[in-house]
Amino acid sequence: MAQAVEEWYKQMPVITRSYLTAAIVTTIGCSLDIISPHNLYLHPTLVVKHYQFWRLITNFLYFRKMDLDFLFHMFFLARYCKLLEENSFRGRTADFFYMLLFGATVLTGIVLLGGMIPYLSESFAKIIFLSNSLTFMMVYVWSKQNPFIHMSFLGLFTFTAAYLPWVLLGFSVLVGASAWVDLLGMIAGHAYYFLEDVYPRMTGRRPLRTPSFIKSLFADEAVVVARPANVRFAPPPAEEVHQD
Repeated sequence: MAQAVEEWYKQMPVITRSYLTAAIVTTIGCSLDIISPHNLYLHPTLVVKHYQFWRLITNFLYFRKMDLDFLFHMFFLARYCKLLEENSFRGRTADFFYMLLFGATVLTGIVLLGGMIPYLSESFAKIIFLSNSLTFMMVYVWSKQNPFIHMSFLGLFTFTAAYLPWVLLGFSVLVGASAWVDLLGMIAGHAYYFLEDVYPRMTGRRPLRTPSFIKSLFADEAVVVARPANVRFAPPPAEEVHQD
């Protein structure tokens, strides 16, 4: 059993493995009182006036207390982060990292701006950890890129992947969780999907090009597609035709 888990962990792509490890270590550290969540949560005043910039990152690593909800989000993080990195972003680790960076920036911006809007500021003030929202963003992006895959929810009913975010949102509401967390993930995911997939098809321009300095951080391997040895993609040389 332990060997199977170790193999499963080692086979994860680098971004998925790193994020999952950081999230689990951070959450366990807080549960054991080794780390204080008060040093991790997003607080605009502490970031701007006290230069505690690490909060812009650490609020995406803590998934609250270790309970069923924690296991639920770890499953979705491991599954959909891995699916995106291995399939849609195969051989494009830098682009995948940039997607997460874009999502984290959008989520942070929404919370900071929402805190300034009357009647909404109180709701946004309660959102101090955005880890669940970033996970939900990955689920949303995956569902947009794989809309026709058939899925089942707890064996109760089937649906296509395009409706997965809405099914999970409905489930969150049923169990009494805040819908804002999932909605923020959907907004960030749709912003990425529109700018990366829809807008380029409409205009021929791609606004979310990964900066070169981020690409330099990752040495992506070329994706090689094998072909059968006997299949030709060009006419044979004249000598072979003559000999035949």
